[in-house]
Amino acid sequence: MVLGALGSRISDALRNMSNAMLVDDKVLNDMLKEIGNALIAADVSVPLVLNLRKAITQQVNMEEMAQGINKRKLIQTAVFQELINLVDPGHKPYVPVKGQTNVIMLVGLQGNGKTTTAGKLGYYYQRKGWKVGLVCADTFRAGAFDQLKQNATKARIPYYGSYTETSPVVVAADGVDKFREEGFEIIIVDTSGRHKQEEALFEEMAEVAEAVEPDTTIFVMDAAIGQAAQDQAEAFRERVDVGSVIITKMDGSAKGGGALSAVAATHSPIVFIGMGEHIDQLEPFDASSFVSRLLGRGDIMGLVSKLQDAGIDQQPELLEKLKQGVFTLRDMADQFQNLLQMGPISSVMSMMPGMSSSMLNSGSDEESARRINMFLSIMDSMTNEELDCDVKFNPSRIARVARGSGTSVNIVSSLLDEFKRFAKVFKKMKGLNMNSRNGPDLSKVLDPRMIQQMGGRSGLQSMMKSFGNMMKGGKLPGM
Repeated sequence: MVLGALGSRISDALRNMSNAMLVDDKVLNDMLKEIGNALIAADVSVPLVLNLRKAITQQVNMEEMAQGINKRKLIQTAVFQELINLVDPGHKPYVPVKGQTNVIMLVGLQGNGKTTTAGKLGYYYQRKGWKVGLVCADTFRAGAFDQLKQNATKARIPYYGSYTETSPVVVAADGVDKFREEGFEIIIVDTSGRHKQEEALFEEMAEVAEAVEPDTTIFVMDAAIGQAAQDQAEAFRERVDVGSVIITKMDGSAKGGGALSAVAATHSPIVFIGMGEHIDQLEPFDASSFVSRLLGRGDIMGLVSKLQDAGIDQQPELLEKLKQGVFTLRDMADQFQNLLQMGPISSVMSMMPGMSSSMLNSGSDEESARRINMFLSIMDSMTNEELDCDVKFNPSRIARVARGSGTSVNIVSSLLDEFKRFAKVFKKMKGLNMNSRNGPDLSKVLDPRMIQQMGGRSGLQSMMKSFGNMMKGGKLPGM
């Protein structure tokens, strides 16, 4: 995932600070230097890094700190908050109003994924019950209308465009008027990609905005744009009223910090991030959840939303097994199948606090999906008795399963080790009140280190409440 390396370096810096025998100014400065270097290496602009370091230093004054204050926790909190401020300008994005027309105009550089994002955004609102229409006002790029039409057809979203009209202003105005008259609630206008040096295209963009009078203009940018992001974002901001930002291709391996710098330049909030090419791979953005996932603390609320969107939050059989403290390899196979339905693997895994990194090798989402499918193939090679854990795995059974699945004894053993870890957690859940209003008391199940990763007791309480809300009526998220 984009910024994965940044998150690891910041987490390491915080860990080194926490492990220091004595937290003083030198330890603080060493940590801030490492965090600053990590941000700059990820293409975050130097002025933003300097401002972040200054803000943290002002919050953590060693000389004025009272006796008995937990310095480590105070520093961690300050870093967490300033990272949130880095991606959250403090402005609220435009919120569409149900029952009336909301015109959304997309702008950005060519090749940054506007047309793909238009389809994803339309699909997102359509799933939420909105009446959505797409307008292709990109008459400059050959194939733009065909691409939007293909995306719209796939998602069964009405669309408007023209093969003969060359004026994007006319196409945009006609499309918006058509959908407005037909009572559409969300009208998304896709415009031509442009560069800050292309003055004529910027004039055209301003004319389109004047013609359709959008309720909000969203700046779409590629996470891999690099250090040029800030200048480009400022150029767009000067010509149209950029209300919010969507960052695309966040599932790649690029640095991504340039995109964060651009967000700061526009002073506009991020509303969505694109996590893949598929039409359903657009995630609502929350600054606190993003930073939490960046630092490996997970995102329980985001995970619950994923489970609900995937339609796998109703599992009464698993709920009954939880009450009995039972978890089998067959259950694990079911949960692997669920995981594959929930979008990019790295995105889902980053939402799970304390998830074992040994479960999946580091790499692309495709590699992770292949590894999960390999685990499923291994379990397909097991007998019913083995899947139901009615027999113990001895060396001969492990060897037979490895041969049947075309894998190795070591890979089968690693899967069984991971299963034992999960089964141990489920066994501890036996006897917990699964139907309580706030969910089970998970503090009895999780070790202190995992609770700390979830943000302490308050984070755990939030998780329990989310579980409790979903368990009403026998619902349980498929972990």
